[in-house]
Amino acid sequence: MRSILAVDDSASMRKMVSFTLTGAGYHVVEAVDGQDAFEKAQSHSIDLVLTDQNMPNMDGLSLTRKLREHPKFKTTPILILTTESSDQMKQAGRSAGATGWLVKPFDPARLIEVIQKVIR
Repeated sequence: MRSILAVDDSASMRKMVSFTLTGAGYHVVEAVDGQDAFEKAQSHSIDLVLTDQNMPNMDGLSLTRKLREHPKFKTTPILILTTESSDQMKQAGRSAGATGWLVKPFDPARLIEVIQKVIR
């Protein structure tokens, strides 16, 4: 079973994402912010990271950069799921190493479709 690290400081958003992904047959590891996510990523086998951008302690772009520096996560797909929709933010996401950018509120079917495209 594929594992997805779902990172969001909003408990209700984590629940929605987790419910959607679990329903599609994925194992979900939840994290409350980038710092928590980075620590959990070290101790779990993660096939994909789905992260919010605006969070306390460490935001999504910082988390993406930090994961990309780690040999274990050089090629792990990282999707940013956020309310940020500006081209400037999307470009910053690409520069940080993000695989894709999804805007909230998300469509569950579309989220699963994107994940299936990028996950190995």
